[in-house]
Amino acid sequence: MSDILIDDTPQPQAIKGRSLWEDARRRLMRNPAAVTSLYVVAILVLIAVFGPFLWVHKYDTIFRESVAIAPTWKDMHILGTDTEGRDMVARLIFGLGISLLVGLAATIVALSIGVTYGAIAGFVGGWVDEGMMRFVDVLYSIPFVFFVIVLMTVVQTDSPVTNLMLIFMAIGAVEWLTMSRIVRGQTIALRKKEFVEAARAAGAKPIQIVFRHIVPNVLGPVVVFATLNIPVIILAESFLSFIGLGVQEPLTSLGRLISTGAGQMINAPWMLLAPAVTMLITLLALNFLGDGLRDALDPKER
Repeated sequence: MSDILIDDTPQPQAIKGRSLWEDARRRLMRNPAAVTSLYVVAILVLIAVFGPFLWVHKYDTIFRESVAIAPTWKDMHILGTDTEGRDMVARLIFGLGISLLVGLAATIVALSIGVTYGAIAGFVGGWVDEGMMRFVDVLYSIPFVFFVIVLMTVVQTDSPVTNLMLIFMAIGAVEWLTMSRIVRGQTIALRKKEFVEAARAAGAKPIQIVFRHIVPNVLGPVVVFATLNIPVIILAESFLSFIGLGVQEPLTSLGRLISTGAGQMINAPWMLLAPAVTMLITLLALNFLGDGLRDALDPKER
């Protein structure tokens, strides 16, 4: 009876491939400016979320005996107070949170509308696509400020929270236009690909193809646009607050703080300096992060 030889040679391990998102993450981590900006954004978000609960003063508490005082360690007014006697650190933390919330919420509104609209237009094509894109062109011709003024005038409200919701809708209802064009172009390039034809052959409905196959494949440009769009929206809200159409008292935002501080820049420069520096850091960090994501997701870099 012959012996049975057993091969003890170790079998080669299968090479595990990396996904697009893993490659993008590695490229992003090799970008020092993007990584630093990511940490800065994370710190700003943590301050905005937890700061109001941890700071010793509330954003709407008025100190009658400490009106428009310069930065001092007395009573922990380390950035001074405003002309109403409210602590500037508390106002700054709360305003940062509102500005980030406006940027995030309006971006979500813009993406929800723009991605759906652009994907449907690009996938259907023909006269439907033509008509939908001409409608976008018409909306592009309406000045942004005019649209917001009309919305704020038609919907009269004394509630600061309702006013904030209107700002979300007003900015989001304009910012989706660019996103729809981006997604439409990506969809036109993808709708004749093999995986889409395979989904058709398998009996998938058009709406299923759009949301299960097309939309997931355009997430790269969508993520980049969202990151770069947040600072644009924050600037738009700041402009609205500067001209009196943005966040209303007792709520505040970085734009409103800058607007108020600009009127007191001679007598109380700390009211302008603190929110202006915070706005500068926030916008720079978000823009550097967006540029890093764009480079990481660039197909030419794969």
